[in-house]
Amino acid sequence: MKKILSIFALIAISSLSMSQTKMTLHLDNAEKNVSPTLYGLMTEEINYSYEGGLYAQLLRNPSFKEIIRHRMPFHSMPVKPKFWELTDSINATMRVEYNKGVNRANNNYLSVNVTKPGIELLNNGFWGLPIHSDTEYNGSLFAKGCSSITVKLESDDNKTVYAQTTINNISDVWGKYYFKLLTNSKAKETKDAHFVITFNGIGTYDLSRVTLFPPTYNNRKNGLRKDLMTMMKGMNPKFLRFPGGNYVEGNRFCDRFDWRKTVGNPDERPGHSSPWGYWSTDGMGLLEFMQWAEDVGAEPLLAVFAGYILNGDHVEGDALKPFIQDALDEIEYVIGGADTKYGAQRIKDGHQQPFPLHYVEIGNEDFFDISGSYSERYQQFYNAIKEKYPQLKIISTIDGNALRTNAENPDEIKLDIVDEHYYRNAKDMYRSAFQYDKYDRKGPKIFCGEWATREGKPTTNMNAALGDAVWMTCLERNSDLVMGACYAPLFVNVSPGAMQWESDLIGYDALKAYGSPSYYAQVMFGNNLGNKIVPINAENVPLFKLTDKLGDTAPEIYYTATKDSNNGRVYLKIVNVTENKNDVQLILDGNSKVNKKGYKIELKSSKPDFTNTIDNPSNIIPVKSLVRISKDMKITLPPYSITILNF
Repeated sequence: MKKILSIFALIAISSLSMSQTKMTLHLDNAEKNVSPTLYGLMTEEINYSYEGGLYAQLLRNPSFKEIIRHRMPFHSMPVKPKFWELTDSINATMRVEYNKGVNRANNNYLSVNVTKPGIELLNNGFWGLPIHSDTEYNGSLFAKGCSSITVKLESDDNKTVYAQTTINNISDVWGKYYFKLLTNSKAKETKDAHFVITFNGIGTYDLSRVTLFPPTYNNRKNGLRKDLMTMMKGMNPKFLRFPGGNYVEGNRFCDRFDWRKTVGNPDERPGHSSPWGYWSTDGMGLLEFMQWAEDVGAEPLLAVFAGYILNGDHVEGDALKPFIQDALDEIEYVIGGADTKYGAQRIKDGHQQPFPLHYVEIGNEDFFDISGSYSERYQQFYNAIKEKYPQLKIISTIDGNALRTNAENPDEIKLDIVDEHYYRNAKDMYRSAFQYDKYDRKGPKIFCGEWATREGKPTTNMNAALGDAVWMTCLERNSDLVMGACYAPLFVNVSPGAMQWESDLIGYDALKAYGSPSYYAQVMFGNNLGNKIVPINAENVPLFKLTDKLGDTAPEIYYTATKDSNNGRVYLKIVNVTENKNDVQLILDGNSKVNKKGYKIELKSSKPDFTNTIDNPSNIIPVKSLVRISKDMKITLPPYSITILNF
């Protein structure tokens, strides 16, 4: 008898799993607010994200700060720069000098001694230089010495000169010389090119700060790469978290993001070593970050150095006060008026109006600080910033329980927002899809300041995009609690040797850029969002096995919906993560009249490990189509798909 009952139970479970999946959208009960800053951007100097990436300056080691280090004995050998090469090492020599340069920030320079006219100095940029037809490249350099020099863009096989010009009358004292290189209409697009300085006479030539820019986004001087900016703007981001990431802290105190050294004239910025093993010129400085946010329609979310560096060293107590003052002055630079010292400096640097700053983050990932000093450091920063700028919301990088455990006065710890970081695989994203549904709404708000599904390299594959979309349904459904979220890392230069972190959102080389499937998932979510959360009741959602472990199952389908209370548009997002095609019955519950015309946006792949590449950038992209909407309708979800209904 027991065996018969067991069989009947199995039949009942099987019947239930084969029942129609049904989702009811309660359109009249959309009361909880969607955070107006839900989807944003986060980046740091990793994977050549700035140098050789977003920062449009094309030449590598422009200030000769990166040198080739010799094994001992080295005192008699000339110090040579990295990434610069002479075509004739017999009739010319070069060495980096360290005094009497153009200014204190850039005191070193390259000295080239030439005994035969026509010798050339080459720079290959960051794995090539982008050549486009009918394009004007703007360059400059500091020089002193004799005779003239010619600068040009040339193919790597030395057969084609794309553009060139000559600089004459070089003085015996340092001077800055500007030049333009204009390619013609027949120039073939390529990255197999290099920059050349030809020494037209003999003698000693001294060079410093050799830079070259293609056209930049919004034609800004010292600006940013057009294609990458266009792709970010397409994501419809609401904030930019900067300057990182580990880039805030650095491996040493001298390598932190010292904002004072990143503003003003780019020729007077010393640069520093980035945490990921290469040099940052600080051409991407504080003002450039904020203009970046402005140009893509986002507001800045500022992370300030909090006295802790990546090797574990930190300062606290009175030793922290100078860094607190640095943070206060940095905030003043961002939002101060003309009557303030640093607001006036921003105006002098070229931006009249204050920026719309609402959030400041204290440090980055201070849960790595095993000393337990963050509680004290956080509270000192919190009190000082709130006293001067009470309108700002402060973000902690450690949750409240950990803060209070390490605090001497736990009752004094005040939390506005807590930053949580998650790097997971797709299955873990499925397991975490309802994580924030269970969070206490009486505590601090949540900022998911770094997150990603890490599958695929150098950029993500479709399986990662599915994991990302599942996580975004959780973020969106709980956006009364989650004030913002941003994917990381945002960028990767896909050239050989440029990547430090696998699974990134946007890939590029010197010439082209492309979006991963995860990028297009972000575009879809960020551009289809209302201001109210629509409750959904789901029935008969099928389950599938994640592993052979007993009970390790997850839904095949994930969902979220929002509504724009101003125009009535509804955005329903459904993710199907398996190889099964799934039919869903949709019930639109409510008294509102529904327009029959809507549209569907679909991102799908026949295989979860399929992806986009620099040579095949459109393998997986969203497809938009018209769809008929009714209050009781059926939709079919393709395997491995992300679907948005907009009606």
